[in-house]
Amino acid sequence: MAELSPQSSADEIVAHLRLIGSEENRLGMLRYGIRIERALGIPHGVQRQIARKIKRNHERAFELWESGIMEAQFIASVTADPNRFSAANARQWASSFDSWDIVDGVSDLFVDTDAWKELISEFAADEREFVRRTAFAMMAWSVVHRKKEPEATFLTFLPIIEAHATDDRNFVKKAVNWALRSIGKRSMAMHGAALAVAERLARSTDKTARWNGRNAVKELTDTKTLARIAARNV
Repeated sequence: MAELSPQSSADEIVAHLRLIGSEENRLGMLRYGIRIERALGIPHGVQRQIARKIKRNHERAFELWESGIMEAQFIASVTADPNRFSAANARQWASSFDSWDIVDGVSDLFVDTDAWKELISEFAADEREFVRRTAFAMMAWSVVHRKKEPEATFLTFLPIIEAHATDDRNFVKKAVNWALRSIGKRSMAMHGAALAVAERLARSTDKTARWNGRNAVKELTDTKTLARIAARNV
């Protein structure tokens, strides 16, 4: 088989993925709660290497997505052009999400699109477990990637986090917590607001909200965490 390159077709890339897949790795993914029906068992590091090798190609990314193979879909998200990726495209891709692994990988792309804030609000209101998770994964990624975004934007996410902190579905609950902790660690200014939400949740009569609150309070009051936030704001 020819070496992969920017000129490789979607079919050639998929054929390569099938060739390097590992049943042992695939079964190992189950330990992390990843659904494997559509997976080939290729480590994320290898997937990223392939994405770097084939480079960005927006049209081909959609062909890779249509393969239905999880690894091909992740590579599609890395090689699609976020400037050309519409809210409608995001809705279409999100509608097929069935595992936290693909959600967290593809959410990175969604955050880089012009419609990212609109999508967060929309996906958070969606009752589908993995679509809702997408909203909170996007919040967490946006804290990292949207470095020039005004802090006021991230503070508007806190009421959404609080509103869905009682969702006891495992993959939603963990993403809600991830988003809350991420916002609280962006800066000292945001830390106080996020910690206040966490403390409120920790006092909730709802079991899931309490878990979210206590988990976030633990990290946001940790001495090492506070030192890292303070150093970031020097």
